[in-house]
Amino acid sequence: MIRVALVDDQALVREGLRGLLQNGDDILVVAEASNGLDAVRMVKSVKPDVVLMDVRMPQMDGLEATAQISADPELAGCRVVVLTTFEMDEYVFRSLRAGASGFLSKDIDPEELRRAVRVVAAGDSLLSPSVTRRLISHFVATGSPGPTRPERLAVLTDREREVMAQVAGGLSNAEIGRRLSISPETARTHVHRAMTKLNARDRAELVVVAYETGLVRVGHV
Repeated sequence: MIRVALVDDQALVREGLRGLLQNGDDILVVAEASNGLDAVRMVKSVKPDVVLMDVRMPQMDGLEATAQISADPELAGCRVVVLTTFEMDEYVFRSLRAGASGFLSKDIDPEELRRAVRVVAAGDSLLSPSVTRRLISHFVATGSPGPTRPERLAVLTDREREVMAQVAGGLSNAEIGRRLSISPETARTHVHRAMTKLNARDRAELVVVAYETGLVRVGHV
C-alpha cells in the first residue's frame, strides 16, 4: 500500500482528496493536517510515502513545510507533491527548491490523481514538459544569475550529463531513450546514477541543478 498524507487548511478539500485516493486499491490515506506546522510534526510521526501539500495555509505555509520535510534525513523516503493552480506559477520554482517532487492541480482528474501518487511513490517526479516550461519561464522572467558551482557536475560521466540535460527538457525515460538511441531502462539507470552522485532527491531537483550549474541554458534544451 502507498501511504499518503493530506495537508490543506480546507477540510472539504481534504475530504474530497481522501475519497478520490481511496478508490484505488493500493493507496491508503494515513493522516491529515490543516497547516504546515502540524504537517511537519505529522510527517515525522507517521512517515508517509507521499504528502499532498497545499501552499497557502496558516501558521506555516506549504513551501516552508516542504523544505523542512525535505531537509530531514529521517524523512528521505517521503515525497512531497504541491497542490497548486495554473495561476500560481510563482510557486513552481520555489517549490522545487524546497524539495517538492512535483505539482498537482486541485481540479485534477481522479484517475490522474491516483496515477500521480503512484509515480511519485515509485521515486519519479511529476515534471511534465508543460511544468518544465514553466520552470524555464521563471529563469527568463527573473533574469536569474549565471551558472553557479559548475564544478558540481565533475562527478558525472558524459552520458550522464547528456541524459540529465534531457531530463531538464521534461523528457521521460522512454523519450530520452528514443532521442539518444538507448533503452528506457538504460536512460533510467543514468538518471538514477546522476541523482545519486549529485545527492538529488529526484528528477525535479536534477532540473534545478541542470540550470543552476549551466549544464543547460534557457532556450537551448
